[in-house]
Amino acid sequence: MSDPSPAGPGIRHIRACGTPYEIGRAHGAALSTPLRAFLDDGLARLNHLVPAPLTLAALLPSITAHRRAVTDCLPDLAEEVAGLADGAGTSEDEAWLLQLRREILGYSRIPTGGDCTTYARTGPGAGPPVLAQTVDLSGDLDTHISVLEIARTGTARRSLVLSFAGLLGYLGLNSDGLAVGLNLVLGGTWGPGVPPYLAIRHLLDTAADTGQALKILADLPLASSRSLMLCDPERALYVEHLDGDLRVTEAAPPAGLTHTNHYLHPDFAPADELNVFARNSSLRRLHAAAEGLAALPATATPEDHLALLSTPPVRVPDRGDIRAERTVAAAVMLPASGRLHLRPGDPARSRTRVFGL
Repeated sequence: MSDPSPAGPGIRHIRACGTPYEIGRAHGAALSTPLRAFLDDGLARLNHLVPAPLTLAALLPSITAHRRAVTDCLPDLAEEVAGLADGAGTSEDEAWLLQLRREILGYSRIPTGGDCTTYARTGPGAGPPVLAQTVDLSGDLDTHISVLEIARTGTARRSLVLSFAGLLGYLGLNSDGLAVGLNLVLGGTWGPGVPPYLAIRHLLDTAADTGQALKILADLPLASSRSLMLCDPERALYVEHLDGDLRVTEAAPPAGLTHTNHYLHPDFAPADELNVFARNSSLRRLHAAAEGLAALPATATPEDHLALLSTPPVRVPDRGDIRAERTVAAAVMLPASGRLHLRPGDPARSRTRVFGL
């Protein structure tokens, strides 16, 4: 079942329960008209971002390879993509394209400016556990924001997932008290595998805490480089991925962790491929977020965190170029209470919507 009621301008709140196929079908049915329009807009807006036009036919070998990799290790999510296509009235290849946009873009075709500033803190003296981040994306994706509230048959675990344009996952939290955020980092070779967005959704579906999440993540063949920020009531950490290897950095409470768009672990830093302009932005945002988080007391409210996320340089402004990353949402997740505080679009100009499990 689904409840496609809007939760305010720019956000669609979709409640879905049942089997993976039924959840996907409810998701697709709730967004059938906007997803069709999105796919028809320059092939899911990809052709607004790349120097030479792409076609679905030309992308089919890449889509098929990724689809096979996901189906082999995460068959439930492959079933959910099939349900998404059914509900939205698209082909399955188009539904997979929605999951693979970032992998298709890669990092050699476009002059990536970096995206997302993420931080977390938890444990004794840190106050309630919190994971907060900006979402900085190209493609004007704040026109396609959804919050998925998911309850799968056969488990009591439920999840709140922030989604863009039909993605099964992006960031979120579950009813066990695990929250997951992410940063783009650029390095290594990207190829067929599990897109990190789907990996995050899998973690929320299956992991009760950061320890379980790390074990699950170690067994996933990720398609591309990322850093994932994980937080539960006991631990805050980030795990960086490069060419099948992982490196974990954990905070000692009450200190917090911050991450932007360059590798921080010394083992991976030499492999960083972020361009100089984007690296300068990443460094500025990293320092501003770390200083801002250190200044927030343990009693800080979600609105205090959103104020930090709304302040330059953490907030990336709209430069009027669809190809350039900008802040399209800001999220504060409280894993202990199962609440997501979200500002769509420019967080300095939008009001907060609150979603709870």
